[in-house]
Amino acid sequence: MSLLIQAKAKDLGFADCGISAAEFLKEEESHLNQWLEKGNHGLMGYMERNKEKRLDPRLLVPGAKSVISVLQNYYPKELLNTENNFKISKYAYGDDYHQVMKRKLNLLADDILHYHPKTNFRVFVDSAPVLDRVWAKKSGLGWIGKNSMLITRKQGSYFFIGHIILDLELTYNTIQVKDYCANCTRCIDACPTQAIYEARKVDARKCLSYQTIEFPKLAERSDPDLYQDWIFGCDICQDVCPWNLKFIIPLQQEEFVPKPALMNLKKDGWNNLTEMEFGELFRGSALKRAKFSGLKQTIQWVNKTK
Repeated sequence: MSLLIQAKAKDLGFADCGISAAEFLKEEESHLNQWLEKGNHGLMGYMERNKEKRLDPRLLVPGAKSVISVLQNYYPKELLNTENNFKISKYAYGDDYHQVMKRKLNLLADDILHYHPKTNFRVFVDSAPVLDRVWAKKSGLGWIGKNSMLITRKQGSYFFIGHIILDLELTYNTIQVKDYCANCTRCIDACPTQAIYEARKVDARKCLSYQTIEFPKLAERSDPDLYQDWIFGCDICQDVCPWNLKFIIPLQQEEFVPKPALMNLKKDGWNNLTEMEFGELFRGSALKRAKFSGLKQTIQWVNKTK
């Protein structure tokens, strides 16, 4: 059944699929506790809530035996022009990945139900207490890089991660992918705010992705000059990663292709963007999480650069 699931995942357009046993993440417990105790999660209070569920998928799906993890490539064929322009994270170019991924994962679940109709399951895409990268690593899909992102030797790190947690026993991965970061520190060196304070340790409060989405008080934001024109998310630590520079494969998923209006937008357009235009341009986009007011606040902050 595991091979059939992995084959079906590939047919649905997922870049890869791995399966691991649903069990308590003992090794992650101390890491998560230390990260929270240091306050590195900032305003993301949801990281503290349901902590036990983050560590044990059986609390999310009673009787869970397996975790199916999938990767969805989102690296675009064409990048937004950065000349006289602001920057947004590549994952926000197209449709909201939550909906796209959930739809495909439910199709995968339907296929499983065809063979095992009494299976209980839940689909997760970055919207519940699940340690996504940990489960992807555990299922043999890659290793955790020094920027805390999941990296694969085949296609780098530009992936969405999704899971199906279910009460069906399957065949599990038992081989962990070797850590191929070696002595490389490009992501650490390139981070403009020094959010990656040591290998695999990130202070979210300093991360530009956090600051452009969670919106801390202005006094807690990094210097505008450090934003380097990023107004939603930040891809710097991924852009400099050798595994992305060498092996990235542009996406084939139509839903993640940016709208022509977004491709043509320049700084003047962003600065004069109305709420109505925002709603139209980013309808069904992950960027709407920032809301119009939040996006404008960040743009005003970045415009303070000297």
